[in-house]
Amino acid sequence: MSLYVALQMDPVEAVSIDADSTFRIGLEAQARGHRLFQYTVDQLRYDEGRVIARGRPVTLRRERGGHVTFGDWAEVDLSDFDVVWLRQDPPFDMAYVTSTHLLDRVHPKTLVVNDPFWVRNCPEKLMVLDFPDLTPPTIIARDPAAIRAFRERHGDIIVKPLYGNGGAGVFHLDPEDRNLSALLELFAGISREPMIAQKYIHAVSKGDKRIILVDGEPVGAINRVPQTGEARSNMHVGGRAEKIGLTEREYEICKRIGPVLREKGLIFTGIDVIDGWLTEINVTSPTGIQELERFDGINAAEAIWVAIEGRVERD
Repeated sequence: MSLYVALQMDPVEAVSIDADSTFRIGLEAQARGHRLFQYTVDQLRYDEGRVIARGRPVTLRRERGGHVTFGDWAEVDLSDFDVVWLRQDPPFDMAYVTSTHLLDRVHPKTLVVNDPFWVRNCPEKLMVLDFPDLTPPTIIARDPAAIRAFRERHGDIIVKPLYGNGGAGVFHLDPEDRNLSALLELFAGISREPMIAQKYIHAVSKGDKRIILVDGEPVGAINRVPQTGEARSNMHVGGRAEKIGLTEREYEICKRIGPVLREKGLIFTGIDVIDGWLTEINVTSPTGIQELERFDGINAAEAIWVAIEGRVERD
């Protein structure tokens, strides 16, 4: 089976060939005989009944300094593709939301991965609310008094933007920290969105585990360890990835959430677990598959494509 595949992603020429999950997914697609076309979200439009993208055919290779060859610029109708990957990085703002509405108009005739309806309705820090017994104490609020009361109940807390990514804007505030009010004022001045705060889990110093799920099934995990003196373990801000397995508790978490992910067409997801507590379910642009492959030899990209090819064939 040869598929015509569009990659809606950030500029492919700028990605890290050793870390970027979309790049690895593209390499695996080529190895399976699929054709690739790449465009950026600013080149996506609705035009008199059609969803059009302007981009270029691409050939990818694991060659530093020469990892992509482009074909000629072209405008394409996304309904002519077999698969579209929704893979641009957040922030999950109205531009991101609008792109999911446009892609809704070609899905499921063209399979969009992940399903744009459920990407829009299951953002990372909100989907975990469906599993309150698996998550640390959490509050989502804009009212500073409510967030201050939450800290009084739980002491150490993590405060972060509700729709951010990559560890940006994440703060650890202990009970003695006097910056909470100023921080909330700062966020209120730049955004009308609520904040999310969670009870701080001290075991994060030993790592924040990213578990990769494909069609709701766990395929492996990596541990992300924060730098000394840093509360954030995200690799975007210097977290160190290391080899690790899954615990019985983590398999139980995956067993609980897996059927929900599968039902919603969320084929490639990455959940974050700290000391047995589920903190995020990443559905927009999860990463970690290259590190997993290096540590454990697990080809998650292959598993992803097996799931996609099965869906295309059934449909």
